[in-house]
Amino acid sequence: MNIASLALIGSLAVSPAIGQPSQHALTTSLPPQTTLPIVFTRSVSADHDHVGDQISARTIQVVKLSDGTIIPRGSRVVGEVVAASPFSFDKTPYAKQRSSTLAIRFNEVIVANQHVPLKVYVRAMADPITSNEARESFGSDDTQATQEQVGGDQLTWSQSEVLSRDGDVVAYNRRDGVYAHLIAHSGNSPVSCDASSVEVSVDIFSASACGLYGFSGLTAAEVGSASNPSTLSLVSSRRSPKIWQHSTALLEVLPEQTVAQR
Repeated sequence: MNIASLALIGSLAVSPAIGQPSQHALTTSLPPQTTLPIVFTRSVSADHDHVGDQISARTIQVVKLSDGTIIPRGSRVVGEVVAASPFSFDKTPYAKQRSSTLAIRFNEVIVANQHVPLKVYVRAMADPITSNEARESFGSDDTQATQEQVGGDQLTWSQSEVLSRDGDVVAYNRRDGVYAHLIAHSGNSPVSCDASSVEVSVDIFSASACGLYGFSGLTAAEVGSASNPSTLSLVSSRRSPKIWQHSTALLEVLPEQTVAQR
């Protein structure tokens, strides 16, 4: 896969959908457990970005709220860099290398010129290669062409059911995207990802996707909490953390009952 291919994938992922239902006016906040599958539209790096620099992403699937409101695919998600310390190798003999940090905060989603603040945690995030692989089909028969979602679920385009590796139906492939009841999992996230009893948008992510996928050498020290909502902090003692353009993430609105505790 080359850079041109990734650029094409990214441009297709954020193209506004044709014939989307019109949305009602959004309230001042999104309901708990609402998910926003997003793609980063530019890279963010501890080497080159500074505190206050803007981050930019777009939704990659329609998001349907319980009151009938629609957040269209291609809606902008904006935020900022809140910490950036590039990696510097310490040549002192036997030195323990100091960690490099990149922290970003998702501030709001913009729908029809309305700015809606976000209080989310980053349930899962995948680098561009992993994200692209989740959109590639395998199988010799077009009617059985299957994609492996980020996290391992299997989506066959000719079927509405999305299956886990164990063969359980865990999501549904519908006309405007993939929807699932979230499944609790820990993954490599610093917090456990919760389950949901409502159907939410997941796009290329598995119902149980949790943590980082494809970001080798990086650790998520923070993914968003009640005390620090919408903040993702990546650390590494080997390199400067970077979120490449065309990386994807699944943001989930923090539950109201844990806003003061999480």
